[in-house]
Order: sequence, then C-alpha cells, then structure tokens
Amino acid sequence: MLEHPSPLITKPNQVRIRTLDVGICGTDREICTFVYGAPPSGSEYLVLGHEALGQVVEVGSGVSRFKPGDFVVPSVRRPCPDLSCVPCRQDRQDFCSTWTFTERGINQYHGYMTEYFVDEEKYLTFVPPELRDVAVLVEPLTVAEKGLAQVWKTQQRLPWGSAKPGEPRGKGLNAVVLGAGPVGILGAMALVVNGFKTYVYSRSKKPNPKAALVESFGVEYISSEEVSVEQLAEKVGSIDLIYEAVGVPGITFDVMRALGINGVYVMTGIPAPKSPIPVAASQIMRNIVLKNQAIVGTVNADAEAFSSAIADLGAFNKRWPTALRQVISSRSRLDNYQDLLVGKATGIKNVIAFD
Repeated sequence: MLEHPSPLITKPNQVRIRTLDVGICGTDREICTFVYGAPPSGSEYLVLGHEALGQVVEVGSGVSRFKPGDFVVPSVRRPCPDLSCVPCRQDRQDFCSTWTFTERGINQYHGYMTEYFVDEEKYLTFVPPELRDVAVLVEPLTVAEKGLAQVWKTQQRLPWGSAKPGEPRGKGLNAVVLGAGPVGILGAMALVVNGFKTYVYSRSKKPNPKAALVESFGVEYISSEEVSVEQLAEKVGSIDLIYEAVGVPGITFDVMRALGINGVYVMTGIPAPKSPIPVAASQIMRNIVLKNQAIVGTVNADAEAFSSAIADLGAFNKRWPTALRQVISSRSRLDNYQDLLVGKATGIKNVIAFD
C-alpha cells in the first residue's frame, strides 16, 4: 500500500471519479505472482484493479452524459496508438490488431484500486442507483455479454434455435457452463435470461454453496467428479453452446468433445503457461469439421457489452435479487488487500470497498 498522486482532470472529455468498490479476480492474483502485468512507462509500480464501481465527483467542460453524483463503471482496455489499427480507430480495442493496447490495472495503465481515478467519458457506463450494491459485477459480466454477441453473429451463418419473434433468442437450445466462479455464475444467469436451458458443470460435489446458488435461479449443477463428459452429453442432449469459465486446459478440451452439431464453444479462461497436455485431437478436429462447430474467445469488452451487462444485471436484480447478491462473498476494507490478493482464494467474488 502506498501514496499515489490524486489524479486531476486535464482534458474537457474527462471525468473524475471516487472509487466505491473494486472486485478481486484471478487476473489480479496472477499479476501478484508476476505471471503477467506491466506498469506504465516510467512507473516503478502498477496500481491494480480493473473491476470497479465509482461515483462522479467532477466533470470536464466537454462532458455531456454524466454529472456529479452519478454512479459509473469504467471499462478496461484502451486503444493502441497505431493509426492503421482499424478496430482501435473504431473504438473496438477489444479486437486490437497490433497487440499494443493498454489495460487499466493490468497492462501499462494504472487501475482502479485507489481512492480516485480520472477517465474519458466514452469509457464509462452509467449505473442506475438501484444497482449500486451489485454494479461491481458489471465487468466480469461483460465477458459473457461479448461472448454472446459473438455467438449471435457466428450463428447467423445457419438457421439456429426455435425462438419466435418476441421470444428469447436461446429458446429451445441447451447451454453448458464450465466452472462456478463469478464469470461462470454470471454467464449462467445471462444464458437463462436469453432462454437457454442451462447447466453448470463444475468440479465440487454437491452439496456446496455454489451449487445451491446456481440451482436457486433454475440452473442444474453437475459435478465433474460424479458425471463424466460422456454422461454429461447423454444427460443434456445436443449441447448447442458451451461457455468455458474455468481456465483449466484439461477439462476445457475434454468437454469440447461433447459439443453438439452446429454448436459454438466460447472460451474465456486465460491459464498460466504450463507444460503441454494430451488432448483427443483427432476426435475434436473431426467434430469441428463434420458438425460445423465454431470456437471463439472473448476478452475485455466494448461499450455495447457494458451497456448489455447493465441491462442484464437489472434483469437479474428483478428475477433473482438474493442470488445476485450472493455472488459477492465479502466486502473488505483496503487494509485487507494482502489476504485478498496473495492469500488463499475463498468464496466467489470478493470486493474491496472504499466507501
């Protein structure tokens, strides 16, 4: 913990924000082991924190969408400086083609684990007051939102599902979520809202708190210690969508064998570099080709995904207010940072509360 200069507005399009909540995730913990992460040029340290909720305290003269008192969530990735990078020039830095982007709290840009921060208006999303106590979950939810956006785009190549106009787009389709961490649980909620019959496939046997949580909003929890991949496929039937949120290569590629005809596999996990593992490569390749399957990755989302996450969080709040709040296991003061960042991981989503 150290004293960091309090940031000031220096441009008309900037907003000064008081930090309220910062979520702790696996990325923060891995940065603390120096697997990856980099400070800004000229700095000897990196301020952590990329999942945040804040309250506006001051706006620049050119800001039109926010006023003091508004709640906001900031995004993570910032565009690269290369003028030839088409995605970044179109505010789609989540698809940066030069790989020279920066990320707040992760890569060459200080994050939000500090009392105040300043950011440009376009990188902020308004939060309705009724979501103040859960809005720190927006950033991890954007992983699912961007993943689903890619699913819809990918599946425009074929007739998919049986939804009629006005019905959820995933009606009649089956989805399996790998992992019961915050990204997996929030992804499962998003899939249910979108009409999928959803299952969570995770390691721990029932009963356990995560299983009870996902089943409280209508998702069946299945333990990989009790049900094999073959049995999972038999139980679910055609698996139209697999949403990987576990970050473990072994189970990730093992379950890939069960993806159904015309199915989409969405990967979110970023495992640390490790030794190669054996996979059923022949079967996976045959399935991808013969069953018209698609595999996509989803990372650090765009403005549309943040807006979708706010909308879906509002839907979760109306349908499952208790379950939604149970995703946040604890709120701790800043002086507990060491246990949260380098101690043993516990609970689902732990939050540092500055307010």
